[in-house]
Amino acid sequence: MAAKPSDRICVTGATSTIGSLLLPMLREKGLSTLALGRKPVSGGAGDSWRYLDLADTAAGLGGIAADALIHTAALWLLPDWLEKFSACGVRRLIAFSSTSRFTKRASASSYELDVVGKLIAAEDQVAAECERLGIAWTIFRPTLIYGGHGGDRNVADIARLIRRFGFFPLFGAGGGLRQPVNARDLAVACVQSLDRAETHNKAYNLSGGETLAYVDMVRRIFETLGRRPIFIRIPFTAFRLAVLLARLHPRFAHLTPDMALRMEADLVFEHGEASRDFGYAPGKFDLAYLTAMH
Repeated sequence: MAAKPSDRICVTGATSTIGSLLLPMLREKGLSTLALGRKPVSGGAGDSWRYLDLADTAAGLGGIAADALIHTAALWLLPDWLEKFSACGVRRLIAFSSTSRFTKRASASSYELDVVGKLIAAEDQVAAECERLGIAWTIFRPTLIYGGHGGDRNVADIARLIRRFGFFPLFGAGGGLRQPVNARDLAVACVQSLDRAETHNKAYNLSGGETLAYVDMVRRIFETLGRRPIFIRIPFTAFRLAVLLARLHPRFAHLTPDMALRMEADLVFEHGEASRDFGYAPGKFDLAYLTAMH
């Protein structure tokens, strides 16, 4: 069932992996878009861009008029801005959380536990604030995101490691199941659900269209790069040390030793409700974008 059309769309995190793919899709549908973020969009992806640092909660949104907001930045940055966006006319919200709120709740990493806590709290705050303000909300919780322009912190980082060292460190057998989801499929989900009343005031787990073991996911990356798969199985203590060293580089500051333990865990989620409500149909694990990475 179609809801009231949303013609003027604000997109936060416009240069993010999802946001950069979403803007051209919205324009193709003839929608007016305003990209909001700390860096300007490139290639004319949005009708206009405006600087906005979501961490600066004292900033305003003067002069902005919009029907809908698609928030692709960190979810915990959103609650403090909802009243301001409501005053701009926003009555529809799509925002991204993560299935990490479920899979990392038992993590030994204080960093990961902090992220989980912020995600759970933010989901509750967004739902409550939207109900108070009369905003129809939808929250998407993707599984392992990949794709876009090589900016993901999952598959692209594994590919960089393989290119640099020619092998991949593995803890255990790496048999835990994964459902990598392409950032493009997530951008499409935003467009599909934007004016669908069935999606109002709901949260959806969005997984990829193919389920494979962690070791097979990495093997596929090797093969796409034209490399012979080489795995070096190492004990947890050695993996922990390697992660601590890698974290010295800003690019890998998000890595934690618990990643090794999760190589053996099944992180699988159904997306049937999203398929039913708005036609979500993710593709298989497609690594064509890696060939364009340097």
